[in-house]
Amino acid sequence: MLDPVIEFFERIFNAIGRGIGVVISFILWPFVTMAGWYRRRGFLLKAIVGAIVLIFVGSYGYFIWQAERWVNYNPDYPDSYEFAQGTVAPGERLSDATDAQCAESAVVQVTRDLIDFNVNQNTWLPSLPLSKAGFFGIPWKNTPFLDNKAAFQLGINTVIRRTTIELADRLGRVRGTSQINQNLQDAKEAMAYNEDAWWLTFSPPFVQPSTPERHRAAIRALGNFNQDMKACRGEFDARSDNLLQFLDRVTGDIGSTSDILRARMEASDLGWFDPRADDRFWFTYGQLYAYYGVLRATRSDFQNVYTDRRVTNVAEIAEQQLRGALNMTPFIISNSNESSWIMPSHLATMGFYLLRVRSNLVEMRDILDR
Repeated sequence: MLDPVIEFFERIFNAIGRGIGVVISFILWPFVTMAGWYRRRGFLLKAIVGAIVLIFVGSYGYFIWQAERWVNYNPDYPDSYEFAQGTVAPGERLSDATDAQCAESAVVQVTRDLIDFNVNQNTWLPSLPLSKAGFFGIPWKNTPFLDNKAAFQLGINTVIRRTTIELADRLGRVRGTSQINQNLQDAKEAMAYNEDAWWLTFSPPFVQPSTPERHRAAIRALGNFNQDMKACRGEFDARSDNLLQFLDRVTGDIGSTSDILRARMEASDLGWFDPRADDRFWFTYGQLYAYYGVLRATRSDFQNVYTDRRVTNVAEIAEQQLRGALNMTPFIISNSNESSWIMPSHLATMGFYLLRVRSNLVEMRDILDR
């Protein structure tokens, strides 16, 4: 009596098996054809083709290794700095120094170390040729893989760009009539360079500095600035209005990122199958990762302002929100409807932390503006 049922399921599974076989055959057909062609060629042609294949496979292996290898990633990296031990503002003489020695800028040091983290400790992915080539012409950001680290690095880079602009235009000079510090100006120009430049280009003269090379120039320029500060030859204007302006710029950056998350949430409701959700998430994560260290550093450079204007408590709450956001490291990023009970909405959760941080920064700005 059960024979018809058994035969029915056998036909279904046989059909599924044949379908899988057809798909596998379709995938393997180009490789089988190429292997047959390769066996019939002469030794010289085999050697040339084999070398090309080895270069191709090796290049993709290197790219995949670098895209999945996160070196020295540490959400608690600001704890390695001795911010709390600072007793003088940048450029002021250290009381316990035996010779002419002044305090360096913590903001400059953290910014320099973030660039070093991006291009020296890790490989700068956006400028790698295979990163730019994408997946058979499809940009990696439109795929669900191999774009997370690049998005994370770009998020950090937006913070570095913003900070170097503020350092050169306001923080590293006295008022608006003094001369711009050349080291900070060099760092600002270096960080404004294209994010995906390789050393070869299709435009004349066909050779150009790569993005990591220009970023390393910014590392040297920021290091030179802090050396001048240490030798009491630099200027760092740690005034409350400069801090207010900087916080205002940071608030604007975070507000722009929250709008990016909102646009992605409205554009898709595919849950774990949204290929753009991961790069949006990790870009935001990289931005908060960098701002966590930079904002911690402002408490050292502007310690007198924080104390006099009593903004330390609000700043600590903002830092707690930043650190809480960095605890989110899901294996797969989901972008589903906020009311979904099956798939989470990681973009909505990250957006919540983002707006919490922004509200704390607005409160700090309001206190400074009184």
